[in-house]
Amino acid sequence: MYERLQAVEDRYEKLNELLSDPEVVSDTGLLRKYSKEQSEIAETVEVYRAYKKASDELTDAKEMLEDKLDPEMKELVKEEVAGLESDIGQMEESLKLLLLPKDPNDSKNVIMEVRGAAGGDEAALFAGDLFRMYSRYAESKGWKTEVIDASPTGLGGFKEIIFMISGNGAYSRLKFENGAHRVQRVPETESGGRIHTSTATVACLPETEEVEIDIHDKDIRVDTFASSGPGGQSVNTTMSAVRLTHLPTGIVVSCQDEKSQIKNKEKAMKVLRARVYDKFHREAQAEYDAIRKSAVGTGDRSERIRTYNFPQNRVTDHRIGLTIQKLDQIISGKLDEVVDALIMEEQAARLESLDAAE
Repeated sequence: MYERLQAVEDRYEKLNELLSDPEVVSDTGLLRKYSKEQSEIAETVEVYRAYKKASDELTDAKEMLEDKLDPEMKELVKEEVAGLESDIGQMEESLKLLLLPKDPNDSKNVIMEVRGAAGGDEAALFAGDLFRMYSRYAESKGWKTEVIDASPTGLGGFKEIIFMISGNGAYSRLKFENGAHRVQRVPETESGGRIHTSTATVACLPETEEVEIDIHDKDIRVDTFASSGPGGQSVNTTMSAVRLTHLPTGIVVSCQDEKSQIKNKEKAMKVLRARVYDKFHREAQAEYDAIRKSAVGTGDRSERIRTYNFPQNRVTDHRIGLTIQKLDQIISGKLDEVVDALIMEEQAARLESLDAAE
């Protein structure tokens, strides 16, 4: 582990040199690449340097104990030794986590697709609740939410809504939302007071850049049509809505949120690129996805991952057996307690796997 840590620190110093090189400074692509790499390992280097400093201080303190000291001084040194050993132990655990291979998509923006599933109008209303939950969570993190396409219902829900959340690390926090979400509550339309169960599905895709996935113009069919509102009525007489079809995969993306055809096409391309990347990534990284799924079940969108029980104000994440009696807070966007627990579970599983391999 310590050889790897030293290699990371050496690389950090090398990146410092590269970022001062005039040739790199004049090359926007290289500058962005090296800056990103340095920022990704900065925390590891910081903790490693603190660890080395504490280790040196511990060695010095233990050597002092071998000298002839008065009782009061000896007690102070013993306390310092105990404190340093505790700090070093915590830093070692932190360094193990920091050295775990990172998901290359973690720092990216996320494209989320929420769809009402079983339950008709109530499922569409629940999809709307989930969209608002994620929007408020994004707002609490200082992230930006932008709707790409939506199929609203007359009652205020969504048959489907596609949106992007932009912000550093957005995907790393929201990737665990992939799957089927179940709600148990008394619908507003239910006169008898009976509890109904409905579901909505959530898909989370990392936004991809053009350099990551090569999509040729000849492989895309572009169709334009007039935008429509709830119930399908036309709300725009111009052909501003855009439908893109990726011919090799059959993936179709529509966007009608903007009044401009150009802007709708740009948004649709972001979703198309993300979906095509997701398809190829899943096929090429089957083994990696299997590891992730075994840890917290992030890979299977048909998997029921969470239940929201309104009568009992309870949220249960079935992947890790977590139950929290704070549904009112969670549905209002306070997701950190759930997300943190999922991240810890994934890290624990990966550490266990790493230890077993060693």
